[in-house]
Amino acid sequence: MDLVSGGKQEKEEAYKRKVRELETRAKPIMGDTSLRCFGTSIWDQSLYRAWSRIVHTLIPNANLLARHLSMFCTICDATEVVLFERTTFLIIARSGRSGEFGEQGGDISDSGDDPINPERFEKISELIKAFKLSKIQEQFQSLEMRFPQFACLLDVLTPNTYVMVITSHPNIQPALLKLNVRLARNKFNELQAGRFPSIPASPT
Repeated sequence: MDLVSGGKQEKEEAYKRKVRELETRAKPIMGDTSLRCFGTSIWDQSLYRAWSRIVHTLIPNANLLARHLSMFCTICDATEVVLFERTTFLIIARSGRSGEFGEQGGDISDSGDDPINPERFEKISELIKAFKLSKIQEQFQSLEMRFPQFACLLDVLTPNTYVMVITSHPNIQPALLKLNVRLARNKFNELQAGRFPSIPASPT
C-alpha cells in the first residue's frame, strides 16, 4: 500500500480495485473458493498481522491446536496465552478472555482493533528479535517477568514454538506457569507431529 499515492481513502479504493481484479482472475481457477487479501505497509503492524495469518492458514490442525491452547489457558487461569513460531515470532495461535485466534467468533482483526492493545504481539515480537540480535542470535530458553498488575512467562513449548502465558491473578507465580508449560509439552509435541490427543469433555 506504500506505493499507492494519496490519502487513506485513495489507498482503500485502490486496495478494493486490486482485490476485485484478483478475484476476477482467480475465479476460473478457484471457483467459489474465497480469496483472502491483505493491504500492508512497512510503516505499521499490518505486515506482521498478514504474515501471522498466512502462517496460521498453513497449519493443517490449527483449530485443534487453538482448542488445546484454550484448555491450557483455563488450566493456568491465564488472562492470555499466545503461541509464537520460534524463529520469526509470528503468531500461530492464541487464547484468552478476549477469544481465540483462528476459532470462529474470536478472531484478531486485520485492522488491529483488538480491545486490549492491537499492537502488543507485534511489539513483543520486535522486542524478542532485538534481544536475540543483541545476544548474537543466541536462542534463550525462557523469560519470566512479574509486575504489580500481572505476571508473564515466555518459554519453549515445542522445538518450533514459544508460548507466552500472561496472568493477572496475584497468587499465581511464574514458577507455577513454567511447571504447567513443562507438563503440557508432550501434548503439544504430539499435535505438532500430527498425532491428535483427545480433549476431555467439558462438564455439564
